[in-house]
Amino acid sequence: MQFLYFDAGLGAMIAQAAVAVAAGVLLFYKSIKYKIRTILGLQKDTSEEVFDDIDVNDETLKKSSQDDN
Repeated sequence: MQFLYFDAGLGAMIAQAAVAVAAGVLLFYKSIKYKIRTILGLQKDTSEEVFDDIDVNDETLKKSSQDDN
C-alpha cells in the first residue's frame, strides 16, 4: 500500500487556492450571477441596449461650444 506524502507547503498551497477561489467568487459574484442568468435565459442580455436611450442633439452641442468661446 502506498501513501501520499503531504508536507506543510502543499497544505498551505491548497489553503491559498481555496481562499483565492472564495475571494474571486465574492468579488465577482454580481457578474457571475448575471452571466449565469443570461445563459439560462432568466435575464435578457442588455449589453447592446445601453446607449439606445441617449438622445444627443448635435446643434445643442455646437451652440454650447460656441458660447464657451
